[in-house]
Amino acid sequence: MDPVSNDIDHHQMDISIETKAVADLNARVGDLQMEGGDMLLDDYDPVDDKPDVAIITPEDSAEEKEPETLANDYDLMKPKVLTQLQDLETESETVHTWELEDWRNQPRKARGPIFECGGHPWRVLLFPFGNNVDFASLYLEQGYEEGNQKPPEGWYACVQFTLVLWNKHDPSIYTLHTANHRFNAEESDWGFTRFAEIRKLFAPQWEDKGRPMVENDAVNISAYVRIYKDPTGVLWHNFVNYNSKKETGMVGLKNQGATCYLNSLLQSLYFTNAFRKAVYQIPTENESERKQSASAWALQRLFYQLQANDEAVSTQELTLSFGWETKHIFEQQDVQELSRILMERMEERMKGTGAENALAKMFVGRMKTYISCINVDYESSRVEDFWDIQLNVSGNKCLDDSFKDYVQVETMDGENKYFAEGYGLQDAKKGVIFESFPQVLHLQLKRFEYDINRDAMMKVNDRYEFPEIFDASPYLSDTADKSEPYIYKLHGVLVHSGDFNAGHYYAFLKPTADGYFYKFDDDRVTRATMKEALEENFGGDYANLHGNMGVRNPYTRTLSTKRSMSAYMLVYIRQSREQGILHDVSEEDTPHHLAKQLKEERAAIERRRKEREEQHLYLTLGVITEDNFKAYQGFDLTTWDTEAEGESVPKTYRVLRSSTLGDFAKTLAESMNLPAEQVRLWIMVNRQNKTIRPDQPLTDVDMSIEDAYNKYGGRDKSFRLWVEKASEIEDGKPVWPEAPQSIGSNNAPLLVFLKYFDAAAQSLKGVGHIYVKKHFKVAEMVPMITQLMDWTHGTSSVPNGLTNGVTSPPALALYEEIKHSMIEPMKPKATLAMAEIQDGDIVCFQKVLSEKESSTISQTGGYTDAREFYDYLLNRKTVTFSPRYGQEDEGEAFKLDLSRKMSYEQFSAKVGEHLKVEPTHLRFSTVSATTGKAKGTIKRSANQNLSQILYPQFGTYGNNNQRDDILYYEVLEISLSELDTKKNLKVTWVTEGVSKEETFEILVPRLGTVRDLLPGLQKKANIDNETLGNVRIYEAHGSKVYKELSADHSTGTLSEFTTLYAEMIPEEERNAEEGDTAIYCYHFDKESNKPHGVPFKFLVRPGELFKDTKVRLSKRIGLKGKQFDKIKFAVVQRSMYSKPIYLADDDVLADIASSPDDLLGIDHVNRSRGLGGKGDSIFIR
Repeated sequence: MDPVSNDIDHHQMDISIETKAVADLNARVGDLQMEGGDMLLDDYDPVDDKPDVAIITPEDSAEEKEPETLANDYDLMKPKVLTQLQDLETESETVHTWELEDWRNQPRKARGPIFECGGHPWRVLLFPFGNNVDFASLYLEQGYEEGNQKPPEGWYACVQFTLVLWNKHDPSIYTLHTANHRFNAEESDWGFTRFAEIRKLFAPQWEDKGRPMVENDAVNISAYVRIYKDPTGVLWHNFVNYNSKKETGMVGLKNQGATCYLNSLLQSLYFTNAFRKAVYQIPTENESERKQSASAWALQRLFYQLQANDEAVSTQELTLSFGWETKHIFEQQDVQELSRILMERMEERMKGTGAENALAKMFVGRMKTYISCINVDYESSRVEDFWDIQLNVSGNKCLDDSFKDYVQVETMDGENKYFAEGYGLQDAKKGVIFESFPQVLHLQLKRFEYDINRDAMMKVNDRYEFPEIFDASPYLSDTADKSEPYIYKLHGVLVHSGDFNAGHYYAFLKPTADGYFYKFDDDRVTRATMKEALEENFGGDYANLHGNMGVRNPYTRTLSTKRSMSAYMLVYIRQSREQGILHDVSEEDTPHHLAKQLKEERAAIERRRKEREEQHLYLTLGVITEDNFKAYQGFDLTTWDTEAEGESVPKTYRVLRSSTLGDFAKTLAESMNLPAEQVRLWIMVNRQNKTIRPDQPLTDVDMSIEDAYNKYGGRDKSFRLWVEKASEIEDGKPVWPEAPQSIGSNNAPLLVFLKYFDAAAQSLKGVGHIYVKKHFKVAEMVPMITQLMDWTHGTSSVPNGLTNGVTSPPALALYEEIKHSMIEPMKPKATLAMAEIQDGDIVCFQKVLSEKESSTISQTGGYTDAREFYDYLLNRKTVTFSPRYGQEDEGEAFKLDLSRKMSYEQFSAKVGEHLKVEPTHLRFSTVSATTGKAKGTIKRSANQNLSQILYPQFGTYGNNNQRDDILYYEVLEISLSELDTKKNLKVTWVTEGVSKEETFEILVPRLGTVRDLLPGLQKKANIDNETLGNVRIYEAHGSKVYKELSADHSTGTLSEFTTLYAEMIPEEERNAEEGDTAIYCYHFDKESNKPHGVPFKFLVRPGELFKDTKVRLSKRIGLKGKQFDKIKFAVVQRSMYSKPIYLADDDVLADIASSPDDLLGIDHVNRSRGLGGKGDSIFIR
């Protein structure tokens, strides 16, 4: 586009301009005066103040001047103003000219005549006085909206157009602008708000042409229009309201932050239909199976949602099942490593199912590494499985070049001869050859390499071609089975755009054998052309830069002449097995329980959505019944905690605001299998003492729920009701206790709730309610209680609690529950009025115990007085006790209800009773809220109670990040008193190379030996006897090995702060050959005096090139792929300020590290720095 026209706008069709504004614009043009055929501006200075310029005559010109193109020569103008766009096919094109007369009298928006192109109507839209600017505004507009006509549903057109404004008397005078746009019903016009400045259009001459552009108030406007075919359906699409499912039948995956690499891999595996079917066969129907196979269950759910959902699917559930935290979500990881770990986890879960070995049959090939002697008949070879192949990009132009490089034969001669057993040193050939390729071939292209000049990992953006059809047979051994062709067809291209430090991942995949490629870019799926899937991801230089500095990388914001997007992983499917791999996944292949559960979840989501929409029509009510009260043990009538569970929890109801109290009472009665008239509702109020009690019955059954809420609802916007059930029926009608008129309000019956404290059972629960008159004495409640509890026999029933009960010697002790911290004994001779009892109050009673009964209960740690039990409830704390090291023989986690006032001895006795062990053999630790690991061991103290341990203010345990609901326990083999004779040592058990570590605390005799560590380590790390025999223990200072400790080394020299590591001696060390030596290794970050991580010992072989040593190091460290490629290695002397000597692949470690003080330094980023924990490579739990 002409740089002058840099503001292509979709003009605002609905801008309202007042009449005066239009008049002002007309007046400005009216100031233009016609003189001698020229249009002049008032006060226009005709003097040309431009500097003199040299006039070059045709004789002075070296070349003949190209003839000027005229605006009315449409055939010649069209190729100049409407350049054919590369790789796009023209559907239709046309040229139309609007001969505009009387410019000054045009309306604010003038439209030209309709013309046709591609079967669609078009016209030119002109704002002669500007669209809110001092420029004439010119647009191309679809003409469907002429009159009442509407564009066809879903209509669009991809249009390249040029608008040319030219002088009808002199066609050499013209100006033009060009644009591309996707026209549709929403974006019906497109063009140029600042097409040409109005002042210049009416100037006496246009760009020294001798006459104006708009002459005699007339001008011509030509529209050159070309409509292109849209092969993908998204050409020039702005993706507003784009629906992937509607357009492609597929949905994408949401990006959680930096999970685009995960999304591209998951889509690739999903569209490998045989893999999806195999995953569906993992058993997950039972809850126990889902817990055991959490990642498989989450992957099944994700795959089914990709099948069934209409919108993009979240991967959050899957990453949670992996055990990833937020920091992992925002770290881009190595796709090859992630793919391999995911395959391993799925393969583990497929064992014993119909899908066992399905992945190996699908993805595993075999390769042979060999050394073959040239002059004698001897070959040493090893055949191994592979799941993917890593191919070099650097130095290779195409896929075939990389395979040739991979199987290249190396000759071992001269000083590098091979020692063949029985033949001595021999000339030999060394290399790799393939024995078979899998049905699905994953090729990892090494786009990231370490640049020694920049001392950093860099992306290789060189051009690297790969074909749609690939023949792998040239890279097979002569003995390989070639009865079936090894012809592969491209199925997927996973792309990285950006550089090593910043970028984005997406994938081009071909879901069906004979279908199209589609681009899967996170939540958006679009159809792609073959060129977009292949050639545009070869990398290399951009074509047709035309002298520009380059193309701006959207992720690094830098200009580059090389493409930043390039393939980093290719997926090929063996052509002869394509139908089996891509066979449709039917409903029968999908687990029925999976489809059922997700259908129910979608229905629940839809129900909640509908509830939100209708929320203003409903009111939420909390309802408590007598059954809730009887099942509750605690303060007040019940708990209103929304997270509580059980029979004591009140139910909540969504009720139409317009319905009546009578309607709601009927609903409740039906749920209780009662007639509606036998149910009465009481409003519950929030008292000042922070209790919630019934206050008065709601007698107006015709009152609406809305009115009742406005009248009785609490300040906290709550609306709670108590449901009373009639206990007496007369003549088919319920009898509710009402105060007789003769009694008067001074002696009206009061609603009193009763709780029974059972000292023998150590329980406090509601038993029901009674009605008692105000002037009755407290003692007169006793017979009513005994009858309610059925502790008397032969007495007539008490109708609704109304009685003139006979006072008898109290067998019960009564207390009023005023609030949670105030339980007061009631005086038997006082009246209820004197005791200030009112409707809804709670009276607690208990049997009076004999001294013997009290003594028996006290001896078992129970409470004999209701007030003591209330105090226990007030200080009750549910504490989880979990085995510290999670060993099965230590038992499972359990919960106990304890009092915060309990001493160490008291709560340890409770735990010992539960575990059936001596409390003297129990040791407890607090728990970190951040890591979930033990913080510190709790020491016995007579002055410290459970509350001080769980909620420390300061001191020994500190309250930073400490959980207040859990303690770890250990069952010791010795008592705590005997423990004082022992020493606690921390030993870190290192596995999986040195990539995984667990720290254990082990008790040893203060004057024991290292040998005493081993039994404790074996138990806590779950080490078998064979492994234990090959365990070594070494001491480290400053992340470097200080010395190895023999079994007889005294523990007296070790303290609890000594860093000790234990590991199984690697097999290669146990089988070391003569001449092999060892070197201690440590990690550092750029500077050798900044060590970190776990140091270790490593076997050094004489004469071994370091590129081969690195293969062993990768296994020893437990890292591979991109993570390992980032590491640099150097020989460093033990002294603090020694300079590291970095190693190249052709170096020999044994020759360079010759001094006993030499260490092998491993230079890589310290990921644990500032992260509060070890920064491991990617993992799936």
